[in-house]
Amino acid sequence: MKKIRCGHFLLTLDRPLLMGIVNLTPDSFSGDGLVGDVDRAIRHAHHQFEAGADILDIGAESSRPGAIPTPENEELRRLIPVLREISAWGVPVSVDTYKPAVMHAALEAGATMINDITGMAHPEALAVVAASDCAVCLMHMQGEPGTMQQAPAYEDVVSEVKSFLRAAVQRCRYFGIAEDRLIVDPGFGFGKTQDHNLTLFRGLDEGLVGDLPILVGVSRKSMLGAITGRPVGERLSASVAAALIAAQKNAKILRVHDVAATKDALAVWSAIEKGISQ
Repeated sequence: MKKIRCGHFLLTLDRPLLMGIVNLTPDSFSGDGLVGDVDRAIRHAHHQFEAGADILDIGAESSRPGAIPTPENEELRRLIPVLREISAWGVPVSVDTYKPAVMHAALEAGATMINDITGMAHPEALAVVAASDCAVCLMHMQGEPGTMQQAPAYEDVVSEVKSFLRAAVQRCRYFGIAEDRLIVDPGFGFGKTQDHNLTLFRGLDEGLVGDLPILVGVSRKSMLGAITGRPVGERLSASVAAALIAAQKNAKILRVHDVAATKDALAVWSAIEKGISQ
């Protein structure tokens, strides 16, 4: 059974793992940003944990389309107090950042996974992660958040995303980061049109880079709004449906806002299809 080494945690992939989102930004696309309210952010993180999150994912810089970069010191100011509290709960904590200094501080404060939207493009980031025992999620993004949705273009989105992720994995291996610490994410909505997103989604069961575990994060995203016509606050059903389909297509980690509802859907699927009751 494939496992992910995530700091002092060893995560077994005999079922899809749920990554609960804890958003510390002021301008989250999904309206759940908790910037400046440490107590409320900790309460939300605890709610995600109690709802069944296997991993908590904290982000202190918005990466939504059109987002303006957050200064490093501000990202750390938002992140560290919350991270220090929840890293003591006995749950793996992922930090969503691409900045080497933020990665270093996060790992010092108890993070056990780095979730990098740039696919570890910076050598300094690779060095920081290589010096630790954390897991790392390598995501594909075309362009950068501020401009990525202006005119995304591919000749073959599936092959180009796979090629990007293979190169990211090779960089990690070169720096001595073991394969059992690596996760890949096709980056739905990050420099991709609706057609690109749907094409990538349909191809998930083919894998991305060998048998490396795939993380899927489509919760509440605009691709679901385009399908359903619903605003971001009314995409629970669509988000759960997309997560369930991703699991059926062999995604191993599902990054979601609504942990409890997604967990219930997965439980029903497992009971019916696999005979596994929780």
